[in-house]
Amino acid sequence: QVQLVESGGGLVQPGGSLRLSCAASGFPFDYYFIGWFRQAPGKEREVVSSIRGSGGSALYADSVKGRFTISRDNAKKTVFLQMNSLTTEDTADYYCAAGYYELSEATNEYWGQGTQVTVSS
Repeated sequence: QVQLVESGGGLVQPGGSLRLSCAASGFPFDYYFIGWFRQAPGKEREVVSSIRGSGGSALYADSVKGRFTISRDNAKKTVFLQMNSLTTEDTADYYCAAGYYELSEATNEYWGQGTQVTVSS
């Protein structure tokens, strides 16, 4: 059974940090692009970051460059998103997703259930 399970979300003050985790099972994790998407209230879901199976070629949305870092531990079948210098604009539901050839809304094969991140003072 394929699973992507996000964790680590919560309430944090502006300027604070959170680390999200995505634990995967049921598919050949090492061969898949894994990424993080987010959806804020009233907005379209957008890609935040992605990383290829080898752990290289990481990509970031312009809005999070320099603040967020994606990484993966293939031995543990887990992907992380370290989020620093958080602002209220980062408030959203964050989703982990996986795709074999690329990462996009159209081609993603698997999605997690999401974890909430709220940045507020």
